[in-house]
Amino acid sequence: MAEIILTVGTRKGLFIGRRPSGSSTWQFDDTPYFNAQAIYSVAIDTRGDTPRLLAGGDSSHYGPSVFHSDDLGKTWTEPAKAAVKFPKDTDASLERVWQLHPAAAEPDVVYAGTEPAALYKSLDRGETFELVRPLWEHPTRDRWVPGGGGEGLHTVLTDARDPDSVTVAVSTAGVFRTRDGGKSWAPSNSGVSAVFLPDPNPEFGQCVHKVARDAVDPDRLYLQNHWGVYRSDDAGAHWTDIGEGLPSDFGFSVVAHPHRADTAYVFPINADADRVPADHRCRVYRTRDAGENWEPLSAGLPTGDHYGTVLRDAMCSDDQDPAGIYFGNRNGEVYASADDGDSWQELASHLPDVLCVRSAAIG
Repeated sequence: MAEIILTVGTRKGLFIGRRPSGSSTWQFDDTPYFNAQAIYSVAIDTRGDTPRLLAGGDSSHYGPSVFHSDDLGKTWTEPAKAAVKFPKDTDASLERVWQLHPAAAEPDVVYAGTEPAALYKSLDRGETFELVRPLWEHPTRDRWVPGGGGEGLHTVLTDARDPDSVTVAVSTAGVFRTRDGGKSWAPSNSGVSAVFLPDPNPEFGQCVHKVARDAVDPDRLYLQNHWGVYRSDDAGAHWTDIGEGLPSDFGFSVVAHPHRADTAYVFPINADADRVPADHRCRVYRTRDAGENWEPLSAGLPTGDHYGTVLRDAMCSDDQDPAGIYFGNRNGEVYASADDGDSWQELASHLPDVLCVRSAAIG
């Protein structure tokens, strides 16, 4: 059994937990890293000989930055010059880094998604980044409208079969895809509804909250929308509603099982105007048949009224089998399952708002 590392980005710092090899007991570091900084994004890059942690911090005094650690969080490095910065001619400034994504097919490439919504690419494992201009200059861009949480590019999916294939999601512009390494981009929202617009089926403008890729069929994607849970079987070209059977199809997070086909997880929220767990119950829902059926997972979770909202990047899996599934909420609670979600234990409580969680096996 490998050591498992769990990173928990919160409104006031980064907390790191570890489950040593052969143990079922979690140990959290004594104090948070980046005290008083909001940590919106974390990546655990295990592609090289030395694992690298990346963290997108947001200091109210110094502004946003990207840090990296090559000793599992003991020490951190911040570049002398801003790693992610908008060029002067864009007339934009960085508000935060929403996403850090090590590319599936290129060992040293890391992508960053930002607010304002933009995609950046690093060729040196996240030490320096360059703006992907064709997406920033997309002809639809002047009609992108910020969502309730801002205009963030919050999802980046790369394809292990093809380094030129990248899928991103923006709130509230929807899903965009490139098949030529970022030279051109096309909206990819057919079938996804935008119930808040006069035309509920636009080419772009959907408020997509998160997208995940199936572990076995890389052309199968799962999408949690601002109202609606969807599946695509053609890499995002078309989408089918799979929300039937859920107590609510509003939510933020969606996670695919790291090994099992057709298996994904969501955390339903009551409504866009009532952003608490559906029916006031702390429950993860799992499908094992690509959305044909959903089952509630609650063994070990709180049984009474519950108000802990799970944000778009606050649920994840590790790469073990059976899989570890993790989520944190705005109550400052963190829960873990070591058996694909069948049972849960609380790992931490009374933390600041949990903004993102990431986990991986080390060694």
